[in-house]
Amino acid sequence: MNHADDMQKYTLRVPRNTCPSGADVLCTSRYSDMMELPHHTSSKRPRMAVADRAAQFSPFAALGGYDAAIQETGRYTGERIELDENSKAILDEKLRLLMERMPERPEITITYFQPDDKKEGGMYVEVIGYVKKLDPYGKMVVMGDGTQIGIEEILDITGEVVRGSF
Repeated sequence: MNHADDMQKYTLRVPRNTCPSGADVLCTSRYSDMMELPHHTSSKRPRMAVADRAAQFSPFAALGGYDAAIQETGRYTGERIELDENSKAILDEKLRLLMERMPERPEITITYFQPDDKKEGGMYVEVIGYVKKLDPYGKMVVMGDGTQIGIEEILDITGEVVRGSF
């Protein structure tokens, strides 16, 4: 079989509007014998919705977790401030005054360092409320809402109970 016979086998005369060149000429295609066949629809499976078909071609994350790692790296964490001896003495005095007045449940604000779980550093957080328990041996302050604060993490205590003493 030569090339001309092969071409004759796949040649189909198609109307002007379906021929890619736009002319009423012979269009040659390997699949011209299938051009007039009806589109196949499955009798066993339902037709897929357009939105689901589009989702097949949506982009995917080739590097799983890469975006989260970039965000984590960019997240700011500060350094802990080391208190000098004078600041530590003032803080001890404030804790002592607070312990004396705990039954009155005075409202105070504690600024403390909260270490970051994922990387070095952390951030300073303020909590407002009353102290439920102060444990100098366990070095822990428990606020009325259940927040537990390590005494070593406290930067400052403010409120009426400690105002004017320093």
